Amino acid sequence: MSTDNINQHNDPEKDNIQHFDSPGDDGAGTGDDDKHVKKITGLYKDWFLDYASYVILERAVPHINDGLKPVQRRILHSMRRLEDGRYHKVANIIGNTMMFHPHGDASIGDALVQMGQKEVLVDPQGNWGNTFTGDGAAAPRYIEARLSKFALDVVFNPKTTEWKLSYDGRNNEPVTLPVKFPLLLAQGVEGIAVGLASKILPHNFNELIDASIAHLKGKAFELYPDFPSGGLIDVSRYNDGLRGGVVRIRSKISKLDNKTLVIEDIPYGKTTTTLIDSVIKANEKGKIKIKKIDDNTAEKVEIHVHLAPGISSDKTIDALYAFTDCEIPISPNACVIEDEKPKFLGVSDILKHCTIQTRELLTKELEIRKSELQEDWHQASLEKIFILNEIYEDIKDCKTEEEILTAIDEGLKPFVKNLWREVTHDDLVRLSNIPIKRISKYSSFKADEYIKRIEEEISEVEHHLNNIIPYTIKWYENIKKKYGKGRERKTEIRNFDVIEATKVVVANEKLYVNRKEGFVGMGLKKDEYVCDCSDIDDLLTIRKDGTYKITKVADKDFVGKDIIHVSVFNKNDNRTIYNLIYRDGYKGAIMIKRCAITGLTRDKDYSLTKGTEGSEILYLSVNPNGEAEIVKVYLKPRPRLRNLIFEANFAEQVIKGKNAAGNILTKYGIHKIVLKEKGESTLGGQNVYFDKDVNRFNHDGNGDLLGEFKGNEKVVIITDGGQYRTTVPDTSQHLETNILKIEKFDPEKVYTAVFYDADQQYYYLKRFTPEASDKLIEFIGDNPESKLVALSDQVYPRFEITFGGKHKSRDPEIIEADDFIAVKSYKARGKRLTTFAVKTIKELEPVKFPESPNNASNNDDSDDADDADPNNQMKLDW
Repeated sequence: MSTDNINQHNDPEKDNIQHFDSPGDDGAGTGDDDKHVKKITGLYKDWFLDYASYVILERAVPHINDGLKPVQRRILHSMRRLEDGRYHKVANIIGNTMMFHPHGDASIGDALVQMGQKEVLVDPQGNWGNTFTGDGAAAPRYIEARLSKFALDVVFNPKTTEWKLSYDGRNNEPVTLPVKFPLLLAQGVEGIAVGLASKILPHNFNELIDASIAHLKGKAFELYPDFPSGGLIDVSRYNDGLRGGVVRIRSKISKLDNKTLVIEDIPYGKTTTTLIDSVIKANEKGKIKIKKIDDNTAEKVEIHVHLAPGISSDKTIDALYAFTDCEIPISPNACVIEDEKPKFLGVSDILKHCTIQTRELLTKELEIRKSELQEDWHQASLEKIFILNEIYEDIKDCKTEEEILTAIDEGLKPFVKNLWREVTHDDLVRLSNIPIKRISKYSSFKADEYIKRIEEEISEVEHHLNNIIPYTIKWYENIKKKYGKGRERKTEIRNFDVIEATKVVVANEKLYVNRKEGFVGMGLKKDEYVCDCSDIDDLLTIRKDGTYKITKVADKDFVGKDIIHVSVFNKNDNRTIYNLIYRDGYKGAIMIKRCAITGLTRDKDYSLTKGTEGSEILYLSVNPNGEAEIVKVYLKPRPRLRNLIFEANFAEQVIKGKNAAGNILTKYGIHKIVLKEKGESTLGGQNVYFDKDVNRFNHDGNGDLLGEFKGNEKVVIITDGGQYRTTVPDTSQHLETNILKIEKFDPEKVYTAVFYDADQQYYYLKRFTPEASDKLIEFIGDNPESKLVALSDQVYPRFEITFGGKHKSRDPEIIEADDFIAVKSYKARGKRLTTFAVKTIKELEPVKFPESPNNASNNDDSDDADDADPNNQMKLDW
C-alpha cells in the first residue's frame, strides 16, 4: 500500500494497519495492547543490515572471480543457453534472463546495453546508441545481440562451473562464471550499494594480458586505465586504483587554425552534449570567449570551437581545461566481492588473483580432459579385449542378464591387470549391448590407432599439467594473438601541467578606480578606467603614503585614499620592477629604491617606505621587464644650494627586496621629478626550459635547458614528420606532440636530413638552414607517405647505407654528407642517395670536427713545423 493510500484511511482497526512505537517511545502500555506492540528499533537494525548486505552482494558490487555483477552474470548465462550462432532479439534475451533475475526487465535491458556498447562480451547488431553523444539505444524489440567469440572462448565451461538454484528454485544458475581473463579490469565497473561504492576504471586489453604474463614469469608490472573514448590521462596519483587515488583526464584539443580549435576526444564518462554545455556555460560566465561551437561528431568525436576575434588559441586551450569538462578528475575505488565479503583491493592484486584463477581453471580443465581421455582409453581397451578374445562367445548359453554379466566379468579377469581402473557394472552392461554387426566389422588396426592417439593426447595433457605456467602463458599469448588486434591503447598517458586559472581566464570585466576617495572595482563605471580584468583576479594598489595591499577584485572595494597605482597582480612575477623615490617622514631624507613585489597575503597592508609617519612617494614607475629610466630631479631653492637640478639613473640602483629602505638620493627638499629618458631592461635574458613530460616551456628549471633568451629570440621546433617552425618560447604555448628536436634558433646552423621521398620512391639527403617562420614548414615534401629517416645537426655527419632485397649482397656504403651535397634552401629536394633497394640507413659517429679558433691560431704559428713534416699536410682535426 502506498503512503498516499495509507494517509487516506482514518480508522486503523478497520484497515488492519499495525502501529509500532516510535524509536523515542518508552514502550509503556496498558492491558492486552502491550502484547501486540513491537519496537521498531530492533527490526530496523536487522532489516537494514539484511537489505544492505543483499544490495552489496547481489546487485551493485562485482565478484572478483568473474568481474561481473549478478545481473550481468545472469544475462550471459541466459545468452549462452540461447546460443546458436545467430543474433537474438534483445527483448527475447531480457525475457529469458528473467527466469534467473528477480528484478524488472528495465535493469536487465540497461545492463545488456552497457555490455553491448563495450563490445567485449556481447556482439551487438542494430542501433545500440552512441557513447560519444549520449544517444540511447533503440527499443529492445528492434535490436539484436549474441555472444562474442571472445566470450565463448574465455567465459563459459559447464564442467568447471559451480552451480546454484535460481531465486525461484526452478533453474540452475552459476555462482560465478569460470572466466579465464581479468575481465573486471578490462570492462571496468561502477556500482553504488548501501554505504559502499565501487568504481574500477577500464584498462587496456593487451596490457592486461602482458601484465598477466609478466606475473606468471615473476616479473613486476604496472597497470593504468585506458578508456574507449580516448583522450589524455595523468596517472601520477592513480594509487593502483585504491581509495584516495585520482586520475585527471583531458580531451585532445588541436588547432585547425588560429581561430578554430578542434576537440577530438571526450573524457571518460562525459558525452559531447555535456561537454558542449560546459563550454557554453564557461562562455556565458566570461571565463572564455568563443564565437560559436559546432558538433560534427559521427564515428569519431569532432567538436569545432570558433574563437572570438583577438583571442589567443593557446590560452583558450588552457581555459577549456581549467573551466570546462575538457578536463575532469576521477577518483577510483576498487571494491570487489571475495569470500562473500566486500574487499578493497588494488588493480594489481585483482590482476594477480585473476591470473592465478586462470591458471587453476586451466589446470582443472586439463585434469578433466585427462580423466575423460583415460575413460575413453579404458572403454576402448575393454572393447578390444572383449572382441579380440571372443568373450562374447561365453554368453551364448546364458539365460539371464545376471548370467551374461557374470560370464563377461569372468572372461575379462585375465586381462584386467593392464587396465587403469577396475571393471564396473556399467562397463559390463555396455559390453553386453555391443551389436553383432559392430563386432563383425571390428578392426584391430583401427582400434590400436585410436588407442595410440588417446595415449599421445594423455601424454600431452600430462606434459601441460607438469608445465602449467608455460601452458598458461601460451594461453594468454593465443588470446592476444586472436583478439588483441584493434585493441591498442587509445588513451595517451601524459603528465599534465598545472593550469593557473587567473592566467588563462579571459579578461571579461573592466576595472575602474576613484583615486581620491580610495575605491577600486568593476562597478565604478563613472570613474577612471584602469584596464580589463577577470572576476577572479587579484589587484595591487599602492597609495601615496607608500602603503600597498593585495585585494580580490570586486564591484566596489575601499582600499584607502590617495591611490597612485592599481593593477592586476601576478604573485609569481619576478620581472616586474617598481622604481620609486620617496621622502622618509615629514622632513627626512629622499630615498631611491628598486624592488619586485611578490608573494603577499591578501588584505594585509605593507609599505614600500621605511614606515615612518609622514612618508610620501614622490615618483613611481612600473616596469614589466625591469627597465631602468633616467629622471631629472628639481630641488627646492635654499641658501647656499647651487645645483638645484641633477639626474638620477635607476640603472645604478641594485634591485633589492620590497622591504629594503633603499639608498639616499638627497637630503634636500624636492620640487618636482620628471622623466628624462626611458631605459632598457637591466634583468638580462631569461632561462627557458622545455619539459617534455608536459610538452611546455617554463622558467622554473623543469626539463631541459634551452638557453637564455632576450627580447624576441626564438626556438626552432623540428617534428618527426619532417616539419619545422620557429617561435618565441611563450610558457602559455601548446607545442606539437611529435617533437624530434627543439633548441635555440640559429639561422646559420646547418641541419642534415635523410628522408624517403614518396613521390620519387627513393631515399634522399639534403642539407639546409631553416628560415624563421611561425607556421609549420614541410622540408621533406608534402606527400604524407614521405618519411624522415634521420636528422643530424653535426657539422660533418656520416651515414651508413645497408642494402636489401635483390641488392642485399652489396657491401654497406658510407656517405660523407658534407662532400655529398652542399648546403641549400629547405625548399630544395636534395640529392638521391642510391638507386638500389635500401634496408637501413643509420647515422655514424663523425670522424671530422670543425676547427676551433684556438686550434686555428696554433696551426698558423706552426707553419714551419708543418712544412718540415710532410705527413702533417693531410692532418685532420680529430
